[in-house]
Amino acid sequence: MSEFLAIAESIAREAGTLLRDYYHRGVSAEYKGDVDIVTEADRASEKLIVSRLGEALPTHGIYGEEGTRSGLDAEYRWYVDPLDGTTNFAHGFPVFAVVMGCERRASGLKPDEDGEMVAGVIYDPLRDEMFSAARGEGAFLNGKPIHVSNAKLLQESLIATGFPSQKRHESPNVHFYQEFTLRSHGVRRAGAAAIDLAYVACGRLEGYWEFQLNSWDTSAGYLLVEEAGGRITHFDGSKFTLDSREVLATNGHIAAEMEHLFADMFAGRNLERIPTPAEFAARRAEAKS
Repeated sequence: MSEFLAIAESIAREAGTLLRDYYHRGVSAEYKGDVDIVTEADRASEKLIVSRLGEALPTHGIYGEEGTRSGLDAEYRWYVDPLDGTTNFAHGFPVFAVVMGCERRASGLKPDEDGEMVAGVIYDPLRDEMFSAARGEGAFLNGKPIHVSNAKLLQESLIATGFPSQKRHESPNVHFYQEFTLRSHGVRRAGAAAIDLAYVACGRLEGYWEFQLNSWDTSAGYLLVEEAGGRITHFDGSKFTLDSREVLATNGHIAAEMEHLFADMFAGRNLERIPTPAEFAARRAEAKS
């Protein structure tokens, strides 16, 4: 699938250049819902990607975040996030990416069945970092092979998560954030799921989890993590699928620890009480004495 990858890299770079120009001059934001932001840059990037894919791979289908739905019964389908990290982008926070993942769907698949991810790119235009992977050919950053980290334990790992833009008060993730922070080197929240998955693949993070993602968020990162030697599943370790509403990506070594903690959290087992500010201060004072 290297030929698809070369095409995707070229298109993602062009879309990234467009986004970078918008970013530097500033854009106005609109709301798709109560809190979901969309900008003219999202729409312009998707329009460009759809046009270029249509020119280069006219028989391929496209499933885009901003509404493009074409050729969905084709053998090959591209999942496109033209601007992953829109909230960051709109606020001038420099973490966002272009995401393109290609799925091969064999004849006879039902609409709710996954095909096989065969190619994917995640392009960070501000850092000029092109993460790419093709099925069976490895994962790369700017053309150089990448691999997940060798950290063996959660306590020596840096991990990441994200929070939904909608109905955050209903999300349990803040509780998981608390528990994983206590057990790891730290938890980062960059606000761009594809970037987090790419960072697991290249060893900058050992793990990443999140609720309520979409296929365009995870398609390319799914393949990237696997081709870099990592593991991507549901929270309980079961098979990840593109319609999954939960994702757990790790270097493989810490997967079991994270899965066990998820099981404990959902069952209410082995949880530490949160100390009051006074108790926290007393612990710090005792540690210093």
